[in-house]
Amino acid sequence: MVELRPGRGPGSVAAAAEVALAAFGTHLDRCALAQNTVTAYRRQALAYQEWLLGRAAEHADAFVDLVGAEAAVTAWRRNLLAAGASPATVNQALAAVTLLYEHGPSLRLAVKRARVPKPGAPEALSRAQENAVRRAADRRSSRDAALIAVLLSAGARAEECQRLHVGDVAITTRSGTARLHGKGDEVRTVPLPVPARERLIAWLKVRAELLTSRPALADAVSEGLWAGQRGRLTVDGVTDVVRAVGKDAGLPGLRPHRLRHTYATRLREADADHAQIQALLGHTSIETTARYFRASATEVADLVDRALDY
Repeated sequence: MVELRPGRGPGSVAAAAEVALAAFGTHLDRCALAQNTVTAYRRQALAYQEWLLGRAAEHADAFVDLVGAEAAVTAWRRNLLAAGASPATVNQALAAVTLLYEHGPSLRLAVKRARVPKPGAPEALSRAQENAVRRAADRRSSRDAALIAVLLSAGARAEECQRLHVGDVAITTRSGTARLHGKGDEVRTVPLPVPARERLIAWLKVRAELLTSRPALADAVSEGLWAGQRGRLTVDGVTDVVRAVGKDAGLPGLRPHRLRHTYATRLREADADHAQIQALLGHTSIETTARYFRASATEVADLVDRALDY
């Protein structure tokens, strides 16, 4: 627990935020949360700090008392939703900031969580949208085209995509696979269809030329599959690529997980069964996979149209 000295004004908000973040970081270092959760919580807390400091005059009492804290966090919640963040992302952000306040100024917030839609098939891209995303990625670069192909054609999570090494991709003239390192250090190997293999081969050639011409970058990237401007692409970097491709494709706010949903939906449309999709996605529970076998709103509407076409 860290006692914060009450104060108002931009300077006080910045100082209080730094103290709270330090206490929050100490808690995360000692807690038993999964590493991915810890990383996400740190990222969300820093995003809240950045947002808050840009509005310090409006929320001068953000770290003074419970009323001020809840007002600031509620405003941030509205900002995230307005920017198109999913309810799951918003709720993760709120969970992180709730911990920030609990272990910083010792305030227990009661901010309303974002409403999660009722259970149903996860939202996948339509065929037209998927094709637009693939075309947009192809126009951007061979790296972005290959990265989008891995997300759409292998069902990789953003973290799994980022963790890929060159040695995790095996491609021959007739087949190809990607070895994905999933949650809980589980490893699964998934087949790569022809379009994904073609884009990965093209990127591997460009990658080799790029790293040969820039030895310092080669050292920073090491065996990582994805090279960025200064080194190996981060998870945030993977998300940034997807967002940029989505924007070019007319789908602002696109996230990696929607591409994973699209992969699973295409498998289900091709009559894959629960066990096959569970294995390919790396789900530990069949209940998680079962979501893809619930009818989406679009499918229900199409069914009604066909059934009641007088």
